[in-house]
Amino acid sequence: MKDIVLIQHNRGAFLLRLLGLGPRLARVQAIDQLQKLLENNTFWAKGRTKKKLKKMIAHSSVIVTLWKENKLIGFGRGTTDMCFRAVLWDIVIDKNHQKHGLGSLLLESLMNSKSIKNVEKIYLMTTNCKEFYKNKGFIEPINQTILINEF
Repeated sequence: MKDIVLIQHNRGAFLLRLLGLGPRLARVQAIDQLQKLLENNTFWAKGRTKKKLKKMIAHSSVIVTLWKENKLIGFGRGTTDMCFRAVLWDIVIDKNHQKHGLGSLLLESLMNSKSIKNVEKIYLMTTNCKEFYKNKGFIEPINQTILINEF
């Protein structure tokens, strides 16, 4: 992991979102790389346009990226009221870099960000990684149900 760079971006990730910058402020076409990372490593984020990815990032409270050299290999974000609730979204590690502790590093960085670390509850949704999140202290609440309205 010594050649991995973690970036905890400022709210809205201006340099990533609008200038396409990555590690050491290198121009790396970050939004193109994010689109590819999501397309190749998720089923739930396929087909997201660059325009919507930029909007998503602009309205996120916390954005964390992981890089190996100038290649984006991890991404996660969160939204929060900075007091009562936060939700973690779009946590993904490139499948070629999984099982090396990078998911833990990404999750820890999100949860320890100044916007999230003091909220009462942190929510996230997962389909295939439930045990990973349980090992990190998340629980399946008995008295809550998720409701979805899909348009």
